[in-house]
Amino acid sequence: MLELDKLQVKFGKQEVLKGLEVSLESRAVGLLGPNGAGKTTLLNTLLGFNPPTSGTARVLGFDILKDSAEMKSLIGYMPENDSFVSGITAVRFVTLMAELSGLPPDAALEKAHETLFWTGLGEARYRKVETFSQGMKQMVKLAQAIVHGPKVLFLDEPTNGLDPPARQRMLSLINDIVSKGTTRLLLSSHLLRDVEECCQDVLILNQGEIAGCHNLEEERESKFKFLELDLQGDREAFAAELDRRGCSSAEYADGRLKVVLPEGLGSADVFMAAVEMNVQVRKMEMKRSTLEDIFLRAVEKRHGRLQ
Repeated sequence: MLELDKLQVKFGKQEVLKGLEVSLESRAVGLLGPNGAGKTTLLNTLLGFNPPTSGTARVLGFDILKDSAEMKSLIGYMPENDSFVSGITAVRFVTLMAELSGLPPDAALEKAHETLFWTGLGEARYRKVETFSQGMKQMVKLAQAIVHGPKVLFLDEPTNGLDPPARQRMLSLINDIVSKGTTRLLLSSHLLRDVEECCQDVLILNQGEIAGCHNLEEERESKFKFLELDLQGDREAFAAELDRRGCSSAEYADGRLKVVLPEGLGSADVFMAAVEMNVQVRKMEMKRSTLEDIFLRAVEKRHGRLQ
């Protein structure tokens, strides 16, 4: 679905994307990263707004440089920021976007009505978009992105500003699109739950580099487990002893110790090590890896400490 081939983007002397290399084949890919990580720059580069400084990328096998026109005809794009025409109704706006995407006027109007009903805006389709609530505007943006039947859908913060019911409605529609199997998805969001609910793969950017790339299905099915420990005693010596026994450990900023257990070791082995090292275990919690853990491991690990 998406291939980045040593993709580099510079703005002046600032290197924003630093030679990204990855190949993703799943139907739905989530794009995560802290502010300034390069997510929006990557989307804009794939859409042709920012020319690469070097390298290239391919979407559904189409090169963004050599096959720009063919590739763009396959894409639907929902931007983060509102970009509506002043004084225009919802049905006229979506029709206009459909025509710009290549549909004949009659077909564009028919698809606009159909898509607005599907997004729940059928009764409001003749109202001016500027009178809509934030949730309704987000639905209009989704409608214009899918009205022409794209093969790939780029969504930038689709649940931005939505209350819980509207957010759930948006995610339900996105999952419905993906489940039909005819449209691939690239979802950029700062909300981990949005990505976790809609995507199969996650690409994590940090400071213009790929910090992690994970298949969420495999992560959910894995046996990866860890302990969070609140300790009293020599944490460094205890962590070293656990590492010697095959565990991996890192200290949170608040002093808690995170211990990843390999196969064959359990909490009893950790207690035994604590007794031998004269360390008091004041609290122990067994957990399993979540997308939040994956994200934190990728972008917030510094000098063996976790935020």
